[in-house]
Amino acid sequence: MIEKRKLLDSASIHTLTWSAILNKYQPYQFVRRLQLRIVKAVRFKRWGKAKYLSRVLTHSFCAKLLAIKRVTTNKGAKTPGIDNVTWLTDVEKINAIFCLKRKGYKPLPLRRIYIPKKDKTKLRPLSIPTIKDRAMQALHLLALEPIAETLADINSYGFRPFRSCADAIQKIFTVLSHKYDAQLVYEADIKSCFDKISHDWLLANIPMDKVILRKWLKCGYIENYRKFNTQEGTPQGGIISPVLMNMTLDGLEKFIRKNFPAWKRSKVNFIRYADDFVITSPSKELIENEIAPLVENFLQERGLQISVEKTRISHITEGFNFLSQNVRKYGKSKQKLLIKPSKESVKSFKEKLKIAFKKGKGIAARTLIKRINPIIRGWSNFHKHIVSKKTFWKLSKYIFTKQLKWAKQQHPNKKIHWIWKKYFSSGSQKGQFSVSDKGKDGKSRIFQSFQIGMIPIVRFVKIQSEANPYILADEKYFAKRLIEKKKTALLSRQKCIFLPLK
Repeated sequence: MIEKRKLLDSASIHTLTWSAILNKYQPYQFVRRLQLRIVKAVRFKRWGKAKYLSRVLTHSFCAKLLAIKRVTTNKGAKTPGIDNVTWLTDVEKINAIFCLKRKGYKPLPLRRIYIPKKDKTKLRPLSIPTIKDRAMQALHLLALEPIAETLADINSYGFRPFRSCADAIQKIFTVLSHKYDAQLVYEADIKSCFDKISHDWLLANIPMDKVILRKWLKCGYIENYRKFNTQEGTPQGGIISPVLMNMTLDGLEKFIRKNFPAWKRSKVNFIRYADDFVITSPSKELIENEIAPLVENFLQERGLQISVEKTRISHITEGFNFLSQNVRKYGKSKQKLLIKPSKESVKSFKEKLKIAFKKGKGIAARTLIKRINPIIRGWSNFHKHIVSKKTFWKLSKYIFTKQLKWAKQQHPNKKIHWIWKKYFSSGSQKGQFSVSDKGKDGKSRIFQSFQIGMIPIVRFVKIQSEANPYILADEKYFAKRLIEKKKTALLSRQKCIFLPLK
């Protein structure tokens, strides 16, 4: 199917606004139809047809509109590359349509910066492409992502549409919660995964335009006004990099399961989120003698290796941490599996709140509430699907103590009764930190702190492992799942008795 549209000259395009162009051509429908055809070709192993359709998609007007829309509406839209260029106005976005061409395309070097890791003792390199290079990556990603979803491991959950950390945690619960399940877990982390992937392997195995891919991989980066060549890895900061990383690791689950007979396979389960994965096993000898060598051989072919410091073998009764949550069996018989927020995650959450309150000295209560609410809401929503009610109540007391301390520092000469009446008596719950103030419209309203102790625990329903958003038969399933997700979110907000800030 070729795009049946009249070629538009620049004069007619510039008479429209950017939003008018999107509304007139409705690019999503055209791109969606091509993506469905690409997936169909891949499922029937018609690689020539898939290659042709991918080329049609990446050269289409509609796909370019979607690519530009993505890079100009995401969080990094205002972050430039080394050319210090951004596309913020309608004129810049419209001009960009005619810049996304394969012929003569040459990516600029990446802008290298460093951000702290979780432990804050090490720095993670982040390479930022120019806005044009990001748009080209988003354009080719429209054709590559459907292929990646079709070929992906069924228990891979990171950087994939409609999949999340909660899906990975629920899968872990499924394979470890029964009495007859495996009792040992092989926790592994890949050392500098993005930075060490072999370019030769990517160029030989990624089903996309090899010329464009080679240019991206070999464009180099600028650091301290010096250019460095890139001999391996994909840049952390590129739009297409997470999909390239996933496609590099896809096949590991099938490779492991293929090497075990059926009686062993039932207890050898693989769960991966991005470059972190766990493998369950009935014995330590099986991990050391069979599973670990298989994983190392698979990764070595792709230029990767296991991080020794972050890799360990844990018994389920001792527990292990995965995705900021602790998985462990409790009770006298050690058969009750509970998943709770990890101690490190709770500590990190308290540290963020501590910093927010420290920086909030002297500011208005309304401004403080606006700062701490996203922190509380985000952390609680991440952990509301597990056994976290007790943790929520403890943190609720901790937050209340911080709020009371802040109020006393704001008004050192006022008595506690005055402070309580001003900050803790006007909310929808007794003792809820709140303040009456005027909004942007000039009307008075109550701004109140998010109550983490009131969050209801909602059990998460894991996504069907083989569901694919690019298959027409699964569209109803994903639509129903989205509706249920919205209902759950609305119910949580109502039970929390939380008034959203405006």
